[in-house]
Amino acid sequence: MPVFEMPLEQLKRYQGRNPKPDDFDAYWHRALSEMRSIDPQVELIPHPTKASFAECFDLYFTGVGGSRVYAKYLRPKAAPKPHPALLMFHGYSGSSGDWTDKLPYVAQGFAVAALDCRGQGGRSENIEGVRGPTLRGHIIRGLDDHPDKLYYRAVFLDTAQLANIVMSFPEIDADRVGATGGSQGGALTLACAALEPRIRKAAPVFPFLCDYLRVWEMDLAVGAYEEIRTFLRQFDPRHEREQEIFTRLGYIDCQHLAPRIRAEVLMLTGLMDTICPPSTQFAAYNKIESPKRMILYPDYGHESLPDSADILFDFFADL
Repeated sequence: MPVFEMPLEQLKRYQGRNPKPDDFDAYWHRALSEMRSIDPQVELIPHPTKASFAECFDLYFTGVGGSRVYAKYLRPKAAPKPHPALLMFHGYSGSSGDWTDKLPYVAQGFAVAALDCRGQGGRSENIEGVRGPTLRGHIIRGLDDHPDKLYYRAVFLDTAQLANIVMSFPEIDADRVGATGGSQGGALTLACAALEPRIRKAAPVFPFLCDYLRVWEMDLAVGAYEEIRTFLRQFDPRHEREQEIFTRLGYIDCQHLAPRIRAEVLMLTGLMDTICPPSTQFAAYNKIESPKRMILYPDYGHESLPDSADILFDFFADL
């Protein structure tokens, strides 16, 4: 193991550092009730494509707080119905990406829905205002407001709502739906599988948004986690609120959602990852109670992992 991280045998037993709020379960019960009360007003707008075997759509729905959320939706023109579906989630600050990188799954007979996270690099709105700072990122957005205003509460709910919408389509077999993504997308894969337990298979790749206190204690609140350091320096320079701040972040810590997962899980982790440290990923993985497997890349960090696309394709193919 690299010197910045604990030994592998200890990682396999690690249970996380970030505190879990006492009302965590009630918090997410209330959040899901709010989501289910919303009329999503789903729109499917045909998107032109030259792929002879696929139909493509711009999908819009209304999420919590009234934002219109966007996803790319692709389905095979000629496949047995109902057929399986795969949900895709992107990395921090990115978007749902190109249409063409979803086509291998469509050729395999899958529908694909790829979410744009609110207010990031895609088309989804983020119309909710919050009190407090938003500097340098979304983890701390709403941290000085009511816990229901946390940015990732809304985005985690968007993943579950998208899953529910796709599962409701007549061409989809709701018992054969998977989810995947890397980094932020890996975190959203965990959140989606936790909040929508019908997800059958989930493949998070080096998931973000896990065990924030561990990141801080490792002095790795830089890069993707830099906003935590900025928030503490500017708004709690003497760490008088440290326990309160990290406990509030616990509402959106994927390790605390992980026990809810019922899907079969395949996680890919690079042991040299200084962006999303391996221990933070193990904190979530070790709490998953459903069938699971982790593939380790000892010499790789937060980067493209060799053969990972092929491994994921084979993992989902039998859906």
